[in-house]
Amino acid sequence: MSRHGFTLIELLIVLVIIGLLAAIAIPKYSNTKEKAVLASMKADLRNLATIEESYFTDNHAYAPDVTALQASPYSFKGSGQNAISVVQLSSGGAWRGTGTNSAVTLTCTLSGHTDTTDDGAVTC
Repeated sequence: MSRHGFTLIELLIVLVIIGLLAAIAIPKYSNTKEKAVLASMKADLRNLATIEESYFTDNHAYAPDVTALQASPYSFKGSGQNAISVVQLSSGGAWRGTGTNSAVTLTCTLSGHTDTTDDGAVTC
């Protein structure tokens, strides 16, 4: 007896195996994407700190908001869908940068030039 093709049982077994592999791979991909978004947000906030220090060197005060840093010669811009903002905590002294992204529900912050020990540390 010559047999061509696959039986229904063989096809069902292959579908079950593919389903199990997909069930394992999809959550891992989702977690990886979130980690990549958080890494880009942290990098943007570190870049913000560098540009704030450059602004301070030129103007002897920190930038009052992010629009001052987006102008030439600094040209700061968040990467991807990252929205970066700056808030002055005191006149010319302490500032805080905040990063958000529509792909994740977390918000990352960076405190710059404060008297606390977390000066320059990015927290999410």
